[in-house]
Amino acid sequence: MRIWSRILIFSFAALLFGCGERQPATPLETFKTYTKAIKKKDTDTMKLLLSDATIKSHERDAKAQNVTLDEILQRDSLFNANQKSVEYRDEKIEGDKATLQVKNSFGSWETVPFVREGGVWKIDKEGQANQMMNEILNRQKQAFGNEMPESTSEPELEPQE
Repeated sequence: MRIWSRILIFSFAALLFGCGERQPATPLETFKTYTKAIKKKDTDTMKLLLSDATIKSHERDAKAQNVTLDEILQRDSLFNANQKSVEYRDEKIEGDKATLQVKNSFGSWETVPFVREGGVWKIDKEGQANQMMNEILNRQKQAFGNEMPESTSEPELEPQE
């Protein structure tokens, strides 16, 4: 079974890269393919469409939770597989990074980040997490200034005899 998975992955990669002069998929096309893969529970295709950093993050999560990578991918998808439709808007491409607005199952809009790796657009959930952390750090710097709080340390205790 494992060999068939690899053959499928390499076949899909060959289709992506080997179709003559065809332009690379846009972030929107990548997202549409990803939504189809979620609905089919096709984790091999999902892996192909996620950035390397995202896959590594999911692998760490799987190891920490003692589950498979495929289980993490199915749980941590961008939307519920039972969701009937997915709305999207505002595809923005800036160099090797891009975003797409996607309406979640609660009706609010979320930003889905993309990164171009090897000329292919991939969903970059890990990049989104890093961006959020940087925004939090920047807000803290603005609120508290650039000074880091001094560390508190306990005075050394002298050994008792």
